[in-house]
Amino acid sequence: MNSGTSNTSNRKKEHLELCATNKVSFKTKTNGFENYEFKHYTITEVDLNKISFKYKFFGKKINFPFLISCMTGGTDEANNINAQLASVAENLRIPIGVGSQRQALENKNYLDSFKIIRKNAPGVPVLSNIGAAQVVQFKSIDPIKKIIEMVEADAFVIHTNPLQELLQDEGEIDFKGLLKKIKMIVNNLKIPVVVKEVGAGISYEAAKKLLDVGVKGIDVAGAGGTSWAGIEILRSKKSEDNYFWDWGLPAAFCIKDVYKLKKKYKFTLIGSGGIGTGLDAAKAFALGADIVASARPVLMNLNEGGNEQTEAFVKNIFNEVKQIMFLTGSKSLKELRNKKLIKKKLLT
Repeated sequence: MNSGTSNTSNRKKEHLELCATNKVSFKTKTNGFENYEFKHYTITEVDLNKISFKYKFFGKKINFPFLISCMTGGTDEANNINAQLASVAENLRIPIGVGSQRQALENKNYLDSFKIIRKNAPGVPVLSNIGAAQVVQFKSIDPIKKIIEMVEADAFVIHTNPLQELLQDEGEIDFKGLLKKIKMIVNNLKIPVVVKEVGAGISYEAAKKLLDVGVKGIDVAGAGGTSWAGIEILRSKKSEDNYFWDWGLPAAFCIKDVYKLKKKYKFTLIGSGGIGTGLDAAKAFALGADIVASARPVLMNLNEGGNEQTEAFVKNIFNEVKQIMFLTGSKSLKELRNKKLIKKKLLT
């Protein structure tokens, strides 16, 4: 194993260790969901037992519109984590994302930490994943096809993380030609391409350019959950009093902003960034998300209570969403988007 490969594995291990703590949340910025309240509908006739969350995610049927977000891979610890998360995804019939597969291209020692996901989740959508900093370096589509085949992916995710790369000691900040490379990938893959942020959010303007080159999914991954800037600041042992710790667009703003593009483009809008409760998820759906995603809250539940607690966490989210739908007179998530939210300032 060369030093570059070893550094990548060590970095991933450090990321996992920090994500298992309570040190990496945003300090002052929130995801913005607290600015909204649901409009109570006192003559509701919604039958809770008839609410269904079944959804088609890139052509595959799932039971809940919830994505276990791209998390880890490329370390010994990741093998066990991914094995468990994949089993959770299979049992719940929900999609799961693979952590960055850069490590799998650098050496063969950790291939099983990625392959275990499809092995344990044969019947649900699996999302392959690599960073934008690597994408701009590829001279052909071959490396991408390799990592897609590795996990038999149903969709391919490119995670854009300029803030994280900027603050990371080992960061790669050359993103020149990224949009052109994304277009090339879209035109040469048979599966849909998703672009995902890692905590700083995707704006209307950025999403429009991505949709114009053929991207089929936008995961806004807005600010308010895990601060990856904070993680890199902690890793580098820099002062925690750093402006960029709280940099980014709040998740609620991103979802609402990008949802406007639904009028012109057909795409899947994934709402993420601090989704930890049913109330968070319900507000994300009401603002326009087709599906919600979560990473660190899932990992923390897995660490605390294993598969059983993690499955209960997801089920509880949707039990809460059901209750909110009942109280707002919403028979479906589509109806929940129909002017069911009120900006809090309008209530005073």
